[in-house]
Amino acid sequence: MMGPAHSLSGAAAWLGVGAAAAASDHPMPWPVLLVGALLCAGAALAPDLDHRSATISRAFGPVSRGLCEIVDKLSYAVYKATRSPQDPRRSGGHRTLTHTWLWAVLIGGGCSVAAVTGGRWAVLAILFVHLVLAVEGLLWRAARMSSDVLVWLLGATSAWILAGVLDQPGNGSDWLFTGPGQEYLWLGLPIVLGALVHDVGDALTVSGCPILWPIPIGRKRWYPIGPPRGMRFRAGSWVELKVLMPAFMVLGGVGGASALGFL
Repeated sequence: MMGPAHSLSGAAAWLGVGAAAAASDHPMPWPVLLVGALLCAGAALAPDLDHRSATISRAFGPVSRGLCEIVDKLSYAVYKATRSPQDPRRSGGHRTLTHTWLWAVLIGGGCSVAAVTGGRWAVLAILFVHLVLAVEGLLWRAARMSSDVLVWLLGATSAWILAGVLDQPGNGSDWLFTGPGQEYLWLGLPIVLGALVHDVGDALTVSGCPILWPIPIGRKRWYPIGPPRGMRFRAGSWVELKVLMPAFMVLGGVGGASALGFL
């Protein structure tokens, strides 16, 4: 899938989680619902760190471009070192390491640990990175016409304001994890979910996605999970633009309304 569809699907997924939490008598405070949706929308772009032409490669200028090159080479090295004889040969690392459940869990877990141990500045850094990505994905037309600096300023300002809102009593810094010192431990959850939603979206396309690595399937360790060939589509095709993106908008709206008690 393309960046906007990934971000929309991520936001819709977290809003759906909010609806499920409300239905199970553990509702999210509205700041958690909002921040989680934005985090999930941003995290749904992050697995494409292994692709030099992806939206995320442009999001932070030379820093993200350089990081994408490093991750691409790392992913390719891991693929070559772990592939089975039945796995095809590749010339790059796209849709390998960063498109797996293991990567999603490690990145989300790392963000949770950083948020708990690093204090406010770590929380602000996590929010800033993912809010910039969310702007790039959800508002991609406006982001492309604006300068990078304006997008970064928007991300930084939004991160500062939202962190201040979450810090207020009852607004959700301790949502789900209420023990002493566990504030913001939940921040890793929308990041894990966003990465997994990205992988599922890519699995629907022609090439599939090796979500289950390193678990072998058949004789392949990098088995491209996906529906039957006839049900797959090409990234950027009319199915994605005319069917899936509107569906994500509707589902996200329904999920958000349910989470806030309007349905």
